[in-house]
Amino acid sequence: MSTPEYIAPGIYIEERSSGIHPIPGVATAVTAFVGTTRRGKYNLPTKVHSFGDFERLFGGLWLRSFLGFAVRDFFLNGGSEALVIRVGRGGQLKSTDLIGATHRKKRAGLYALLKADSFNLLCLPPYNAYQNVDDTVAEAAAALCAERRACLILDSDSRWTSASDARTAMQSTPLRSANAAVYFPRLRYSNPLRAGAIETFPACGAIAGVFARTDSQRGVWKAPAGTEATLTGVNDLSVAITDRDQDLLNPLGVNCLRNQPQSRHVIWGSRTTMGADSLASEWKYIPVRRLALFLQESIERGTPWAVFEPNDEPLWANIRLNVGAFLNQLFRQGAFQGNTPAKSYFVKCDRATMSADDVASGRLIFEVGFAPLKPAEFVVLKFAIQTSS
Repeated sequence: MSTPEYIAPGIYIEERSSGIHPIPGVATAVTAFVGTTRRGKYNLPTKVHSFGDFERLFGGLWLRSFLGFAVRDFFLNGGSEALVIRVGRGGQLKSTDLIGATHRKKRAGLYALLKADSFNLLCLPPYNAYQNVDDTVAEAAAALCAERRACLILDSDSRWTSASDARTAMQSTPLRSANAAVYFPRLRYSNPLRAGAIETFPACGAIAGVFARTDSQRGVWKAPAGTEATLTGVNDLSVAITDRDQDLLNPLGVNCLRNQPQSRHVIWGSRTTMGADSLASEWKYIPVRRLALFLQESIERGTPWAVFEPNDEPLWANIRLNVGAFLNQLFRQGAFQGNTPAKSYFVKCDRATMSADDVASGRLIFEVGFAPLKPAEFVVLKFAIQTSS
């Protein structure tokens, strides 16, 4: 930038770039629902912001599909934005309606989600004759979520009628993903399409709603579980979980739904399917994984200005400044461990993160680290009684 020439005495004003490029945090609870509906366009991600929108566009509740009930539960429990994708023809679906050989190329079925700009959570309400999601579909959905920086919320198998059933199944499950979580048992509530009869329904929509509510009230770094994670509109649970059941299932990565006397029905677990103790995964906990996905997506979407800038010290300093400012804002909101920024996060962008060849080839490489908050799963109280001497 050339220096202007000043001739006459006076006051001159210059506008200069501050070099600040604020990074806005992306949404965290846009929830995609894939399944069959009474009406609506096929294979098109459609935004709905209320159950009224869903009724108008997709026909509302339908006895031939759980999807409408899941969407209703989502908004009832605190959800605010959903993407609905209608697939298949008629009622009952087959796995090939979701993951057929050409579906990715055509962006159809499950892969219609590739048309969406972004989503954070994915619900696949049970669809087959056994009221389940086929293993092949669940694995494909988890892989797609990993690709799109989202999390899959899975319902427990309809054949799990006890904690023992769940334990046996989870000990040999093929689905181990940092981007998927399983919840057990299912929900029981009245079906308005059957004169209010109490029936069993998948929990994924209600759980996604609690995720959204927790994100809004506390932040994506707060585990969507505990006494605040109440499930609205629920009469009962399909299986009563005891403390002993929880002791067996929690170490396997199963998130239990419990009936707590003071809080009613609540989510009482926050682990991914990589959360089995035996796996010792760094992505054991849902809020840790979701916070990492939030940071990745926000920083990627917030730094396109760096493309084609000279790959040298001024750019590196700008990266440190802007990404650091974003992380510091989250630090002030309580997103990380540590009582100072230095103990909570770091941003590195210098000669240590890039080789001379990287710089010459135009590769800008920077590192971001953070100290996550982990859920206090086990609160130990120690008591001592002072006896008189």
